[in-house]
Amino acid sequence: MTDTVRTGARGRPRSEAVERAILEGVMKLLEDGVPLTDLSIERIARTAGVGKATIYRRWPGKEALFVDVLRGFEDPDPQLPGTSMRDDVVSLLEWQRRRGLSLRSSALLHNVFAQMKSLPKLWDAYHTTVIGPRRRLMHEVLRRGAANGELRADVDVEMAADLFTGPMLLRTVMRHDAPLDAGLAERMVDCVLDGLGPKPADRP
Repeated sequence: MTDTVRTGARGRPRSEAVERAILEGVMKLLEDGVPLTDLSIERIARTAGVGKATIYRRWPGKEALFVDVLRGFEDPDPQLPGTSMRDDVVSLLEWQRRRGLSLRSSALLHNVFAQMKSLPKLWDAYHTTVIGPRRRLMHEVLRRGAANGELRADVDVEMAADLFTGPMLLRTVMRHDAPLDAGLAERMVDCVLDGLGPKPADRP
C-alpha cells in the first residue's frame, strides 16, 4: 500500500494525510516521553507507518520536521488590522501573550522548548524559519510607523522592536509567575510609545 496517490503518468504529489501522519507520529513519541535527541527518522517513520524515504521527500532532516511540529503547537500568526502602527504592534504582542499562556498550560510544550535550547541546529532552524520572519514583520510595522509620523523618524527600528517585545518575552519566558492578563499588550505598547512617539512639536 503506497502512502501517496499518483496522478497521471508521472510524479508523486505530496499527500496531506501522509504529512499529518508523520507529524502526529512525532507528537505521539513526544507525548510518550521520548526526548528530542532520541527521535530518529527511522523511529518516526516506524511510528507513522511510512518509509524513511517518505519523510526525506518532505523534510531535508529532523530539524526541519521538528520545526513544523512546533508550528503545530502554536496559533497561526496574527492578522494585523493595519489601522495604525500601534494597533499592529498590539496585535503582535497579544499573539505573544496568548502563546505564553499556552506555554504555561502545556507541560509537553514547555518541556519540548526546554529541550530545544540544548539542540543548536534545531534552535537555529526554529529561529530562521519562525522567529526571524516574525521579527521582520515587527520591523516592517515600525518602519511604517516612522514613515507616517507615529514614531520619531530617528528611532532605531531594531532597538524599538526589542523595547516593544522584550517586556512580553520576559513575562512569558523568564517570569512564569508574572500575570498575563487581558489588556497587557495595550498597556505595554502605550508605555513604550510614551517614550518613542514623536515629540509634541513633530506630531502632525
